[in-house]
Amino acid sequence: MKILYLHQHFVTREGSAGTRSYEFARLLRQRGHEVTILCGKSEHWGLAHRPGKLMEVHELEGLKILQLNVPYGQKMSYLRRMLAFTWFMVLASWVAIRQRDVHVFFATSTPLTVAVPAIMASRINRRPFVFEVRDLWPDVPIGLGILRNPLLIVLARGLERLAYRCAAHIIACSPGMKEGILRAGVPAEKVSVISNGCDNDLFDVPAEIGRAFRARHAYLGDRPLVIYTGAFGLVNGLDYLVRLAQRVRALNENIAFLLVGAGKEKEALSRLAQDLGVLNRTLWILDPIPRREMPGVLSAATLATSTVTPNPVLWHNSANKVFDALAARRPVAINHGGWQADLLQESGAGIVLPPEDIEKAAEMLLDFLHSESRLERARQAAHRLAQEQFDRHRLVRQLERVLLQVISDRSAF
Repeated sequence: MKILYLHQHFVTREGSAGTRSYEFARLLRQRGHEVTILCGKSEHWGLAHRPGKLMEVHELEGLKILQLNVPYGQKMSYLRRMLAFTWFMVLASWVAIRQRDVHVFFATSTPLTVAVPAIMASRINRRPFVFEVRDLWPDVPIGLGILRNPLLIVLARGLERLAYRCAAHIIACSPGMKEGILRAGVPAEKVSVISNGCDNDLFDVPAEIGRAFRARHAYLGDRPLVIYTGAFGLVNGLDYLVRLAQRVRALNENIAFLLVGAGKEKEALSRLAQDLGVLNRTLWILDPIPRREMPGVLSAATLATSTVTPNPVLWHNSANKVFDALAARRPVAINHGGWQADLLQESGAGIVLPPEDIEKAAEMLLDFLHSESRLERARQAAHRLAQEQFDRHRLVRQLERVLLQVISDRSAF
């Protein structure tokens, strides 16, 4: 099977962002398939471009990478990001159409515009197109008030419907995302759920790895450690963790918080932590580190966290950081409802903190951290989920079956 895998924000383990596409691509390659990646330049990971060169071709672990000279970063203004999406869409369409020996075009969002090159290449080359939905766009920007222009909303909704209609099959990253896709009128048999996964080979490491990380950051000592790893964006609602750290400090100064990552809100969060008296006392903020080094952070942690700003439209997310924590046998605390909250509560692999009541959240957190029996049960539950339900090798087999099925179905395009 020859696959053209379109992902504007493709990242390897050398970068600090999510690597779902890389992990799936390399495992598909190991299973005997030929995979070509069509991507842009990421602030998290990128290969050098010669001046004036629109595309560079690279080889990586048996993968062919077609990297377009389209920079993108979270620190860009909204307008610059929109222009980056548009420019990638144009260039990627030009490249994808010329991939005539491909058996299937597999496009993964966000942005939603990544569907356009796949649709065009699919129609012109008469090959099926599979669309992966990582976030319910445009539901999320509309729900958050980011996308308010009526004309742009109409255009975004139109593109969403076009992508769903033209796709031979749709992959949703969570049950809630599938429900959103079905509400758009897509038949249930056309949608599969393949959540984010656990890279157990990377994160299930000896305890010595965590001890070495703590030794390099002596201020952590052997105190209980609550971590956050990921983007520092508006939707992540990290002011919640800073305020939680302040309240926890008032109750127990021995609890440490560590935030690792980057994003537009990082400076504001540092100022808030300084104003609340926790910065570099019980809360520390580190720059992002390569994903291949992340096992040290998680191994050092007592508890991992994943937060969002209070808005139900974000409850359907499938956060990489949650699955990394499970792979590392670490309990997880989140501050929202949805399928991940149900998963943690039903399995016992973590806790769900109240989003609007910091005082109660602090008490719940301390109760959890002070109970070694609860922590141990949660670690065991996390390990079971990582091995039995979300192992990446299990998930790639699901993806492989979807791709092979649409190729064999001659009515798919």
